[in-house]
Amino acid sequence: MVGSKMAASIRERQTVALKRMLNFNVPHVKNSPGEPVWKVLIYDRFGQDIISPLLSVKELRDMGITLHLLLHSDRDPIRDVPAVYFVMPTEENIDRLCQDLRNQLYESYYLNFISAISRSKLEDIANAALAANAVTQVAKVFDQYLNFITLEEDMFVLCNQNKELVSYRAINRPDITDTEMETVMDTIVDSLFCFFVTLGAVPIIRCSRGTAAEMVAVKLDKKLRENLRDARNSLFTGDPLGTGQFSFQRPLLVLVDRNIDLATPLHHTWTYQALVHDVLDFHLNRVNLEESTGVENSPTGARPKRKNKKSYDLTPVDKFWQKHKGSPFPEVAESVQQELESYRAQEDEVKRLKSIMGLEGEDEGAISMLSDNTAKLTSAVSALMSVRD
Repeated sequence: MVGSKMAASIRERQTVALKRMLNFNVPHVKNSPGEPVWKVLIYDRFGQDIISPLLSVKELRDMGITLHLLLHSDRDPIRDVPAVYFVMPTEENIDRLCQDLRNQLYESYYLNFISAISRSKLEDIANAALAANAVTQVAKVFDQYLNFITLEEDMFVLCNQNKELVSYRAINRPDITDTEMETVMDTIVDSLFCFFVTLGAVPIIRCSRGTAAEMVAVKLDKKLRENLRDARNSLFTGDPLGTGQFSFQRPLLVLVDRNIDLATPLHHTWTYQALVHDVLDFHLNRVNLEESTGVENSPTGARPKRKNKKSYDLTPVDKFWQKHKGSPFPEVAESVQQELESYRAQEDEVKRLKSIMGLEGEDEGAISMLSDNTAKLTSAVSALMSVRD
């Protein structure tokens, strides 16, 4: 649990960091003139899970991303376009990245690692670039420290891929070895360290003693101190948002072992968000629904029709979700009915206006053309009025 009052939410900070990365690690300027540089985004499953709750396909396109592909998928060469990589620095990913360099898939390579890459793996990439005569094509290499997934304005989870490896069950297995426990602790500490680097603040750490929480606290404290000791390369002396201001306010990190409160995960409330999570296929702020359209007749008898799959993103853009996700479900049902009645009233008003204007029965193209002409006429009148003034 993290307690603090920051000027910007963690969602905003991680989104800013991602946009900066997609802009070749240059601060992204909103509504900047001219077209963006068109590029390809290559990510692994970890990178995909981090990006998908924060940036929509439209937002990626606005950033100049024409294609977004998984690292280990079959990819064709696009030799006149730069590629932005966003991957974990694992052995498997490094091998595939080196293979891309040898195959000369892209014009240039902007390598962004979700967590810090080790020196030995960096040397492997350098050797592969030398062997492929692609040293000049590797434009930038960055450690992004974004190894966590933000789901709400101030709520995040440590991981989605391989989450069973750092679960409550994994830590409390009777046959867990010391090596496995160290791996679990290191994974948790790395994600928490990335969180505070993105937040731009060094936490005050409190934990329960004699538990796994204390192990995490000790390791995280050591990692923070080692980073702060090197003042020239410290990750906490810059300005993560590029606002020109650095906050010295320190958040409070409270680490609590799950054994202290085993009952809470078993509570199932009837609020809208809780029910969606419990009943539906809800994953990284996206809910997937299957709609059956009845039965169809066949020579072998009646059988259910093929189910249609639909996905809905429940993000801050969805005003109804934002307003009612914490409400009891009966209130949500009433609000749905009110929204439906409001929509029908607006639809009837549009039909009435069409009837008055003589557009009843016209296709949408004609109505769109009329709207465009109306907009042009309004613009012309406004221009005339400004000249007159």
